[in-house]
Amino acid sequence: IWIFHGFYAEEVLVGNLATMSTSERIKAIQKMPETMKKKREIRNKVLKEVTKKSRHHSTQFSGCTQCLQGAAVSFQRFGNTLSEYFHLLRFWHKTLKIIGAEFGTSVLSYFIFLKWLLTFNIFSFLINFSFITVPQLVAAEPNNLSFTGLELFTGAGYFQQTVLYYGFYTNATISKIENGPSYNMQLAYIFTVGIYFVICFLILLFSMAKSFCRNFVNPQTYSGKASKLLCTWDFNITNEKAVKLKQKNLSTQIKEDLTEVNREVLNFSATERVVRIVIHLVSWIASLGTAVAACAGVYFLSINNLKLFVKGHKNDLESQAAMLVLPVVASLLNAFIPFFYSWLGHLEKFRTPGHHIYITITRNIVLKISIVGILCYYWTNIVSASESQCWETLVGQDIYRLVLVDFIFCLLGSFFGEFLRRIIGTTVCVSLGLPEFDIGRNVLDLIYAQTLTWIGILFSPLLPGIQMISFSIVFYVKKVSLMMNCQPPRKVWRTAQMTTSFTFLLFFPSFVGVLSVIGVTVWRLKPSEECGPFRGLPSMYAAVSKWIKILENYTASKWVVWIYHNLITSVLFYFILSTVALIITYLYWQIIKGRKTVTKLLHKQILN
Repeated sequence: IWIFHGFYAEEVLVGNLATMSTSERIKAIQKMPETMKKKREIRNKVLKEVTKKSRHHSTQFSGCTQCLQGAAVSFQRFGNTLSEYFHLLRFWHKTLKIIGAEFGTSVLSYFIFLKWLLTFNIFSFLINFSFITVPQLVAAEPNNLSFTGLELFTGAGYFQQTVLYYGFYTNATISKIENGPSYNMQLAYIFTVGIYFVICFLILLFSMAKSFCRNFVNPQTYSGKASKLLCTWDFNITNEKAVKLKQKNLSTQIKEDLTEVNREVLNFSATERVVRIVIHLVSWIASLGTAVAACAGVYFLSINNLKLFVKGHKNDLESQAAMLVLPVVASLLNAFIPFFYSWLGHLEKFRTPGHHIYITITRNIVLKISIVGILCYYWTNIVSASESQCWETLVGQDIYRLVLVDFIFCLLGSFFGEFLRRIIGTTVCVSLGLPEFDIGRNVLDLIYAQTLTWIGILFSPLLPGIQMISFSIVFYVKKVSLMMNCQPPRKVWRTAQMTTSFTFLLFFPSFVGVLSVIGVTVWRLKPSEECGPFRGLPSMYAAVSKWIKILENYTASKWVVWIYHNLITSVLFYFILSTVALIITYLYWQIIKGRKTVTKLLHKQILN
């Protein structure tokens, strides 16, 4: 009787849900106190019931209407199926949960940032491959160079005559059908790269604004202390492993929040303050001096590297190895100097782990961006004015080697910096213990690698694909190294604001600096005469000006010409746009401040 009663009640429930609209039905199913498995079963039964009713009433409609209605139901069911399995497509979702539960949000922020950068490179690779590489492959000529295997490390030789580098792309209009549609490679190249950077700019701005609002302006709204303890448990979790993982994750987050509340205020005497200030000054002088010395070494080594190319290099082992000297030295400096900065941070004895990490990140960003800045000066002022037949390909090869060697050093850093450190800390010198995951150094390695990739997109369109593979491998290597070699931070602390800092550092100085380099290359530098899609032009941007002059002869394209002359090339337009953006930012800030004030008043009223 009870089984029959339950079955009858469920049939009535399905019938009632089938009469509702789609939005009402979704809300009703979401509010049910059932497991996700049970909700999915009810939803599927309701969809079957809706389909039956639509077939029953199909005789009342015309054939066209019936077809449309069937297509709408099929599309709805397809969407529901996609949403049901969408969680399986989220990369490393379970891994991130485990890392957050075991090591806290500070270490988790690194892996979230790495995953976010990976999506950037996937997006860039798909765009470049679709609109630049595929059309070139259609019109490409066979490669007559032999492949020896050394090209995988040097990027030279066989790869020079492939779609990997700028110099291989044609400047002709591609058309496989006579009197058919054509494909302008010059416009495709510059517009694809330009639109990609515009999209990246908007994504970075939106991410910074969203993260800033969440973590700085009104953090109480998103991370309430009491609500985290009383209201965040998901009662749909029934798996025992998932329950334990959720408990551990909540426990770690509550510990981090309590650490902020119970933060100790240290009082120092006048003498101790003077000593601390002196130590800070000496540390900053030492760190800046090291960065200047590293930049000088990279610059003089770059000059010697250019002489090797200009004289003409052979394909023997010695010449191939000589090409790797510059990237190896740059990677050595980027690998070992941060350890010196970390030692300086321990010597300074900051009050909180957050201060230590932020200062270390600042010193590392000065070092890495300075090295990249010296290399950009070398590429845009010295290589571009050299006697090379295709200086853009030389720049692309340099960046390829830098990315590859940096990836290798990243893997070696996990082995020597964490694995051997664990062996020493557990066998030789037990007092050292297990190492902690160095967030500052690892994050700056990612920003450095992404900066090189952004610069290299113009000279090597498929470079994001290489970086996509390297980031995927780095994620798994770092995850295994973290689980096997590292211990959770000794001082538990909440780092919700750290993700905002990472995004800001990626935007400035990394992305803004890249835009400056790309702008100089596109507007100011003269392309090579014998290679690339812009050969024979005074600048890469001249291809756009040339296209606009052609459009002036067509009446249907007058609106494009008007937009170009009155908006794109107008200083007044950008001034007005900047003013409007500042006004909107100011108004948004005032709204957020007002909401924050109202929230504080409500909290006070509730407490009273």
